[in-house]
Amino acid sequence: MKYTRRDFIKTSAAAGAAAGIPKFAAFRPGRSAAADSPRLETFSDWLQADRETRKLGLEQCLQRIRELDPSIHAWVQVKPERPTGDGALSEIPFGVKDIVETQGMATEYGSPLYKGRVGTKDAAIIRMMRGRGAVLLGKTVTTAFAYRTPGPTRNPRNLEHTPGGSSSGSAAAVAAGMVPFAIGEQTRGSMIRPASYCGITGFKPTHDLLPMEGVLPLAKSQDTLGLYTNTPVDMLALWKALGFPAGGDEQFAFGVPEPIPDCEPEMAHAFGQCMMLLRRAGVKLQTIDIKALLKKIETANDLITFYEGARVHEARLKEFGDRLDQPIAALVRDGLKIPKEKYDQAMQTVADGKARMAEFFKSTPVILTPAATGPAPLGLSTTGDPAMNAPWTALGTPAITIPMPIAGGLPLGLQMTADVKQDSRVLHAAILLQGRFNSGSQISPA
Repeated sequence: MKYTRRDFIKTSAAAGAAAGIPKFAAFRPGRSAAADSPRLETFSDWLQADRETRKLGLEQCLQRIRELDPSIHAWVQVKPERPTGDGALSEIPFGVKDIVETQGMATEYGSPLYKGRVGTKDAAIIRMMRGRGAVLLGKTVTTAFAYRTPGPTRNPRNLEHTPGGSSSGSAAAVAAGMVPFAIGEQTRGSMIRPASYCGITGFKPTHDLLPMEGVLPLAKSQDTLGLYTNTPVDMLALWKALGFPAGGDEQFAFGVPEPIPDCEPEMAHAFGQCMMLLRRAGVKLQTIDIKALLKKIETANDLITFYEGARVHEARLKEFGDRLDQPIAALVRDGLKIPKEKYDQAMQTVADGKARMAEFFKSTPVILTPAATGPAPLGLSTTGDPAMNAPWTALGTPAITIPMPIAGGLPLGLQMTADVKQDSRVLHAAILLQGRFNSGSQISPA
């Protein structure tokens, strides 16, 4: 079953009774007022709205969850929490991946072993959001321990397909219009890939720029919090609201890998068509040869994740034994066999890669690549391949994806990366290219 954003807006409320979501009486300003008020579609709409309209918008979000989540399953728990401060995000709701600690709210790590677990304190990122006035709407579904075992979440663009992972629920919730922004996390490709699959904007900032305190680790040298919004304009507005430098427009040549990294024919075709569209729109593109380098760094990221993840979850395997999620159990067993010398070599590969990529970024400050190997796979048994994202996670660089202008079919994302700490640069680049896409013709599927 396929959905467009217009379909979401038209969805009947008949499914709401099956949602099992409470009525949130303390947050309900009045159903008739909420129903009659204009719908706040994007984060930018929320920013431009007054406080009263934002309160009405919150009720609209809750109603949308009642209507759609019985089919999409993006949420673990919906329990709106009042903010602890006031600021640019006042009365704007958000969701957060269920590996992030939240006081008095479910924090179950996507695992049945922790079903019913309630967080004991707010993670630093939650304090950051609530301190700026944002309303924590609830917890979104993650794969078990933010690794490979999928949760129940479906792709809002086509319910028969995966939304990606491990930030499944956060991406799906934004794509379905349930919340204007959400928090996810990436260790390999868990932010950018779901955004590509769900047709939204996903942003992985420079490593450790967003605070990781209170977030369940997998591989600490790779783990990175990220954000989802509908558009890159929304993402820059959110970034500014969080107090980060906004930067400005720049002119430079974009780097385009030639040959491109290995991906499915549909993605390769779309990527090539996008490059032709951008050239026709006056965007300067320069080919660079980084395919082999990216593959080498991706392999290093995989080894580092196994080595560090095994040591993070070793105690869990000892505690739960055969009851532990099998992919994470296998990661522990295999990761503990990796000699430290190999781990050190992988870390050196990443360090060398950072130096080499820094040279490419001097001549092409933003590099374009596919955001995933292809469209969202059919079924819910896998969350897809992180190969397009893992190198940039290992390098710690900021990365963002925007939807390609595909005429029909499932979404495909275009990924942009810049050097470390050049987060505002990559945000402005995404806005520029999205504008070119919006003003040009659509790309025919392969």
